[in-house]
Amino acid sequence: MKVVVVGAGYAGTIAANRLVGQARDAEITVINPRSDFVERVRLHERVAATGAASTPLTSMLRGGITAQLGTVDKIGDGGITLDDGGSDTFDYLFLAVGSTVVPLPGAVAVGTWEGAELACSALAALTDGSTVTVVGGGSTGVETASEIAEARPDLRVRLVGASIATTLSPRARQRVRVGLERLRVEVVEEVVVEVCTGPGRFGGVVRLRSGAEFASDLTLWAIVADVPDLAARSGLEVNPEGRAVVDEYLRSVNDPRVFVIGDCAAVPGARPSCEAAIPQGAHAADTLARIVNGLEAQPFSMGYAAQFLSLGRSDGVVQPTRRDDTARRLYIAGRTAAVAKERMSRYAKYSSRTANYAWLSGPK
Repeated sequence: MKVVVVGAGYAGTIAANRLVGQARDAEITVINPRSDFVERVRLHERVAATGAASTPLTSMLRGGITAQLGTVDKIGDGGITLDDGGSDTFDYLFLAVGSTVVPLPGAVAVGTWEGAELACSALAALTDGSTVTVVGGGSTGVETASEIAEARPDLRVRLVGASIATTLSPRARQRVRVGLERLRVEVVEEVVVEVCTGPGRFGGVVRLRSGAEFASDLTLWAIVADVPDLAARSGLEVNPEGRAVVDEYLRSVNDPRVFVIGDCAAVPGARPSCEAAIPQGAHAADTLARIVNGLEAQPFSMGYAAQFLSLGRSDGVVQPTRRDDTARRLYIAGRTAAVAKERMSRYAKYSSRTANYAWLSGPK
């Protein structure tokens, strides 16, 4: 049995590692555009140069798995083509290309490895008193602004978003505001419509929907809302956001040989995150193992437990949730929350590497 895994993020890595332990006769190839496993939950640390966010992929994959550097251009009927003209065939395929960031011209995306590397270099070149604008009020934006503000107190950091940390409870959102204020991050609840570059490569003027504008020496785009178009380009059915539509077993509704997992999959109730990607990858591998062993496949079910948000290295917020990911009233903050976020980040990497992961079932 020949299995191809497209993408080596959390979902793709755990799928490959889990499958090799259950289908020993499978020939598994992981195709990834870079030779490293990237911890998406640590990209804000890479931007601020406070931590690493990559590990050689070969050290993340178990023995018996082949890692191939490349980018898949199209998935066809039992075959793939690469952007360099190469091709391969498969009996089963795991599509796990994750999500991506499409910034406004003049801004640097910080939700991708390449963008984080560019942002890190641009940030290091800024002098005392420069202004950094982070666009996006979700977790990526909040964590990026906080990390930069703590690492570079000589800079003025501004966070701009239509709303800030909206998935948290009202009290937890207020605690996030307190943490940002402690770090002297200016918060502007507005929508950015244009980034006009000035003399510097990434500096210029940021314009808001209200008509207001302000100068920015570096503008970072932290809205992770897009997915690669590989599924759509390959003729798989996608939803309006471009995510591949899947059945209850996480298989493409067009081709049962193709499992779609992680941010690029339109799984009902799933929030793009490693919390959702890892169990999807594990379940898809388990499902394929059951199929090839003549057992009945089980529908995917997954429930959430909490949301984790860092506010620098020593502060954060943990928001316990119901299984449907709605916030509870209780929250945890401060150093305890920062430690919990760090442990969660380590566990996500550990689980992807070892394929050991357990999760809650979904809401009834």
